[in-house]
Amino acid sequence: MARPLHIALPWHAIGHGNLGIDALTRSNIAILRAAAARIGRDVRFTTLCAAPGADVVLPDDVTIGPMPSPRAALTGRSPFLKVLRDADLVVDIGEGDSWTDLYGGRRFAFHAGTKLAALALGKPLVLAPQTIGPFASPWRRRLADTIMQRARAVYARDTLSAGYLASRRLQCETDTFIDVAFRLPFTRPARSDRPVRVGLNVSGLLYRGGYRGGNDFALTLDYAALTHRLIEHWLAAGLEVHLIPHVAAPAGNDDDFSLIALLKARYPAIIVPPRFADASAAKSWMAGLDFVVGGRMHACIGAFSAGVPVVPIAYSRKFNGLFGTLGYPHFVDGRVDDTDHAFTTILAGFAGRDALAATIRPGLALAAERLDAYAARLTAILGELP
Repeated sequence: MARPLHIALPWHAIGHGNLGIDALTRSNIAILRAAAARIGRDVRFTTLCAAPGADVVLPDDVTIGPMPSPRAALTGRSPFLKVLRDADLVVDIGEGDSWTDLYGGRRFAFHAGTKLAALALGKPLVLAPQTIGPFASPWRRRLADTIMQRARAVYARDTLSAGYLASRRLQCETDTFIDVAFRLPFTRPARSDRPVRVGLNVSGLLYRGGYRGGNDFALTLDYAALTHRLIEHWLAAGLEVHLIPHVAAPAGNDDDFSLIALLKARYPAIIVPPRFADASAAKSWMAGLDFVVGGRMHACIGAFSAGVPVVPIAYSRKFNGLFGTLGYPHFVDGRVDDTDHAFTTILAGFAGRDALAATIRPGLALAAERLDAYAARLTAILGELP
């Protein structure tokens, strides 16, 4: 009987405080596990580079690996490099949107370094479906090209990223699929007679102006004012307003829970769900809502893939690219629209939520088709391994 395959998973983490990373990890593991089963191989996984939350319950075939350390790598005693050395395949998902220099040089260096380490050890490297680019710095763009050129395969999750890959004229295998989180399982709550329920996925990052608090994403709307205006409007209309967190951060501006506590104190009538154990629990909660507005992309994917009408608030091209790929134009462009236009767009989406639900259905069919194609490519790649 063939030995189990060992797949290293940089920039994945089950139980991550950012439920988007949790959703990507659980979904990608499920797809890889099914692909291995098709060729009759058992598989084990080691997640790397992204720290999980406390008290996480892991599947039997998943181990949490060490974080990369440049100092340990230079001494030759790196546990991170040992995991890569022992792996048959390295599948890097880049936390979904971090294969770019948009978030600064240090973050780019870590993401580039882990990919270079896999290539230096002679491991086949697959970049799982993710946002690719942009790379504003010419030398970082050249380094990214060099890395991707040597990869076994580079997969985009949206048409904008696909266009970027095409512009680079890479010779490696490239293709466009969709965000793997569309495969995240969930449980749909039973429906009953009740007030209309709207969910507001509030982003601490957008509310506080980005990581540094200086309107880092160059928004043309006032996200905090828009949040207050929506809550007040819907509460006055007698709707149930649910605040949906998606990121728990120990410190800094990224945390949703500290923001929700402030909003709950200001608007006691809003409903705050219990802390979600994982991304599936968040998706299951949203599946019981009638309409969602989202500032976090994977919260929007959770609502969309549960068939719930959603209006995303886009602050980077990852939103525009993904929902454009799905043929779903019902989003606010936070870098173009002003606050009044955003408010009007969201209320129009709520009023026409049945039409939005109908628009979701072909998008879900497209997502399913593309993820089936991704799984087929993984099956072929796994079949190449000894």
